[in-house]
Amino acid sequence: MALVENVVAMLEDAGFLVSDRCAVRPKSFDLAARRGEDLLLLKVLGNVDALDAGTGEEMRRLGEYLEATPILLGLRTRNEELKPGVVYFRHGVPVIHPDTAYDLFVEEVPPLIYAAPGGLYVSIDGDVLSDEREQRGWSLGKLAKELGVSRRTVSKYEDGMNASIEVAAELEDLFDRPFSNPVDVLEGAEEVRDAEPTPDAPDADPDDHHVVAVLSRAGFTVHPTERAPFKAVGEDVAEQRMRVLTGHSEFTKSAEKRARLMSSIGRVTRTQSVYFTESDARKESVDGTALVSCEELAGMDDPDEIREVIRERGTEPKEA
Repeated sequence: MALVENVVAMLEDAGFLVSDRCAVRPKSFDLAARRGEDLLLLKVLGNVDALDAGTGEEMRRLGEYLEATPILLGLRTRNEELKPGVVYFRHGVPVIHPDTAYDLFVEEVPPLIYAAPGGLYVSIDGDVLSDEREQRGWSLGKLAKELGVSRRTVSKYEDGMNASIEVAAELEDLFDRPFSNPVDVLEGAEEVRDAEPTPDAPDADPDDHHVVAVLSRAGFTVHPTERAPFKAVGEDVAEQRMRVLTGHSEFTKSAEKRARLMSSIGRVTRTQSVYFTESDARKESVDGTALVSCEELAGMDDPDEIREVIRERGTEPKEA
């Protein structure tokens, strides 16, 4: 709890709009945060090995649906403390220490090092390395001898292959300048992460099939979720990629709490939110989340009518 509060304070200091903490289960992320066009879905764990494969897959899917970057902030693995300034990965999700996040978001100093099987590495700017070598009149063989590697390896560095931090340090000493490219965490560190396709979406809960059917008729592509504080992300490409977070259940105190959280997340992610209720909620919205009974929904045949009800009862997402 204290770690999450510290992360929220750091993000707000850095100028991010931060959602309420996701205190309902299931939850694949703890916070949504936006600064300009940068949208983050953040999971905060003391031990990052607690992130399981299913949660990592859900974070990556949500990142694609909401055009966000999933990031895990943590302090340690089971075996060691995380090193500040290093980007790690768990199930395809970038992992950084809070100190690294502070440097990145507050000081605007990105990390240069990432962890991969076999050790720590940096991304070498091969074009700059090639130019520096040629300006010195060094052959590939000469540089290879200085580094204690093969000529082929040096050629690969110049073609863009990443290098260990030891080699990067030797290059910096030899040429008296750095060659390391920063790791672009806000793009998911894709340039150094092993390429993995986004996992397929789960099937919709059978109890939600009638809601999914009506939204689909209204022109929404519905992306079911498994471990999010909302049941699905609806995407209406025809309406300028209008996105809607959806919930569905009887209208209980727990459902009302979830609807409030969906509103907070929606304000940050610039999405509308709608909660479909199995019973009459006797109100039209909760903090900006539209409430629509399933009985009402079943009687709506016109796609434009469904969109209009969501807009009228909910709150249009504002620019953050």
